[in-house]
Amino acid sequence: MSVIITVAPTGPIASKSDNPTLPTQPQEIAEQVAKAYELGASVAHIHLRDENDQPTADLDVARRTMDLIRERCPILIQLSTGVGLTVPFKDREALVELRPAMATLNPCSMSFGAGEFLNPPKDVRRLATRMQELGIKPELEIYDTGHLDACLRLRDEGLLGEQLQFSIVLGVRGGMAATPANLTMMVDRLPSGAIWQVIAIGKANLELTAIGLALGGNCRAGLEDTLYLRKGELADGNSCLVERAATLARNLDRSVASIEQARVTLQIV
Repeated sequence: MSVIITVAPTGPIASKSDNPTLPTQPQEIAEQVAKAYELGASVAHIHLRDENDQPTADLDVARRTMDLIRERCPILIQLSTGVGLTVPFKDREALVELRPAMATLNPCSMSFGAGEFLNPPKDVRRLATRMQELGIKPELEIYDTGHLDACLRLRDEGLLGEQLQFSIVLGVRGGMAATPANLTMMVDRLPSGAIWQVIAIGKANLELTAIGLALGGNCRAGLEDTLYLRKGELADGNSCLVERAATLARNLDRSVASIEQARVTLQIV
């Protein structure tokens, strides 16, 4: 099966002081997403920042970012409803009203570094219901073993549909450690027919991305997950990380999915 590469150009935590090439404003994000598309990315996982580079769920910022991306390339846009630890859930869930092709759905609250990532069950169910009404594909982000079980309960309640798309997130303080054993354990527990990718945060990014590809998963690449190309060498933007992921896939004799192939695999109309 061809590999769906998702580019994650910027997250909610790192700043330009950590890596000067981190895109934070709509124009910067759109430009780096377009370059990632040219290198093989078919999905763009988008976090938003305000004029002060702080995480935001502002709908005008989101709309402008999406429009700028669409002007440059046909990549599938996946908005993060995680946004940032200080952004209220009601603001975060409103992003799906812009009707991106995909959006993240985080099933559980958790410790996240020194903060708290709050996803109350009733709010998660409300968001899942609204995404289903709008025809938005949920990207289920699971940071720990119980998060998978929470997703399966949502499925059994009829809130997700049958074909599930997971991101197995490893390396966040408060979630699962970034180890091969944790990855393989989670892959073994996924329901039959599930689509998945590994998201390895920090120094284990390259190793676990390669293992995930070898196990048949998709992959994510970008400055949200690692600011470095290799030890001691900051990544020069997102392009080099996406190119590395595409090379890994091809070296494993797996082709890189086109937009059309990604749409079919993800069942996005």
